[in-house]
Amino acid sequence: MVLKATNIIKYFHEPEDFQVLKGLNFTVDKGTFLSIVGKSGCGKSTLLYILSSMDTDYEGQLEINGQLLTGKSQNELARFRNQNLGFVFQFHYLLPEFSALKNVMLPAMKLGRFSKEEIENTAMEKLRLVGMEDYALKMSSKLSGGQQQRVAIARALVNNPAIIMADEPTGNLDKANSIKVFDIFMELTSKGQTIIAVTHDNEFAEKSHRIIEMSDGKIVRS
Repeated sequence: MVLKATNIIKYFHEPEDFQVLKGLNFTVDKGTFLSIVGKSGCGKSTLLYILSSMDTDYEGQLEINGQLLTGKSQNELARFRNQNLGFVFQFHYLLPEFSALKNVMLPAMKLGRFSKEEIENTAMEKLRLVGMEDYALKMSSKLSGGQQQRVAIARALVNNPAIIMADEPTGNLDKANSIKVFDIFMELTSKGQTIIAVTHDNEFAEKSHRIIEMSDGKIVRS
């Protein structure tokens, strides 16, 4: 088990009190490709932000990789995220003035565990995993949308995270590139990587290992 969520409750307080998440309980095993689905407003993105430790204003408990994250300081959580979590968003958020390789290296440079040469070797290995090694020295602004998203996945992998959190990872992609991203995720989970993805893409979700479907702040299928 790599993640355990216990009785997660979340309120929004503006413009008035509104309960978004209503006592969610679930666990996620290592190597699982989990899709979280549901209509807009059901609470799935809110849940992902809590699971990623970026939203700490909730009731309940969150454990990842055997560590209780609930109650930790923002600095402790930032360190934990950099070491244990990788992020893939709907938009790639690559730095346009940097090459694909440098973009992938950045989270590892920030973590500061390894030499620049070691980080460069790891970054190239991750680019190889997503089929982008031939574009390593190309400026990220010169890549296609699908290529940019694959570089973003390599960047999420560079610190060997326990979990990749993905928020609508195929939302900006055409069908062919969406299939490529899905296939990369499946290949990663075959090597033991855990992936938790929020998606509106039913075809994407149905092919993943497990689905959590949400409605009105509750889990209605898991």
